[in-house]
Order: sequence, then structure tokens, then C-alpha cells
Amino acid sequence: MNPHMDYLKIGETESFSKTVSEYDIYAFAGIVGDFYGVHLNEEYAKQTQFGTRIAQGALMVGFIATLMGYMAAKVPSPGAVSYRYDIKFKAPVFMGDTITSKLVLIEKQEERNSCIYEATCANQNGVIVAAGQTVLKVLTPDIVKE
Repeated sequence: MNPHMDYLKIGETESFSKTVSEYDIYAFAGIVGDFYGVHLNEEYAKQTQFGTRIAQGALMVGFIATLMGYMAAKVPSPGAVSYRYDIKFKAPVFMGDTITSKLVLIEKQEERNSCIYEATCANQNGVIVAAGQTVLKVLTPDIVKE
């Protein structure tokens, strides 16, 4: 049994809010190489069902990853790492939207050293734009034998 699992409690939550800017969308495109017109080309995006440019869905996963880092930091060395993301994109994110990402620890799998979180991203109007589950893997501490 990994004693570091005790540092994370069922029901524990973390949240992070950020207003998505044009810079965020362009910078993310440059980092990951997602130059699709619906994100970067206003004339192209006007012809889509969205009517304007939208943020990349993976940017929402990035916001959730920020929270996973917060959770991992609660565990003493050697810590914990993000293990899996199962996120569905439910609504577009537009420039100027303020997104609040939230994690809630819903299950601990002690035998797997894993914590399962409910993950959501909602805009300033409370519309869920992304939702699903993530898994944090708690690393096993080295046991020093004397």
C-alpha cells in the first residue's frame, strides 16, 4: 500500500480560471502545430457553424493539466504524474471567454496507486465546454532498508 495515496482525499477539488485571448490561441497553435483555419483564419471560421474563430479543444485539456499539476504537488516526493485524460468537447470556446476548469477527486484505486478525477471546463455563462475524467498516478516512494 502506497502511503502517499493518503495525501489526496475523496471530494477534494481544485479550480483554475483564465480568459482565453487571441494570443493564447496563436501561441498554442505554434507550440502544438494546430494551424487549422477554424482557430486562426477569421474568413475561414466565418463559414463554419461557429461563425468566428474558436480555441483549440486541446487548450482546455491544457487547463485541466494545470490542475493535475496542482494535485500532483500535494503528494510528497517522488510525487505523482498525469496518467490519462478522457475529455469530450461539448461547446466551442471563443476569444474572450473566461474558462473555469475544475477537478474533483471521485475515486481512489489504492491497488493501482491511481486517483480518478471528474474534470470540467465551463465558460463565464456556466456552459460546460469540456468534461470527462482524468487519472493521476501516485508514484511509489523508495523504501530505504537499513
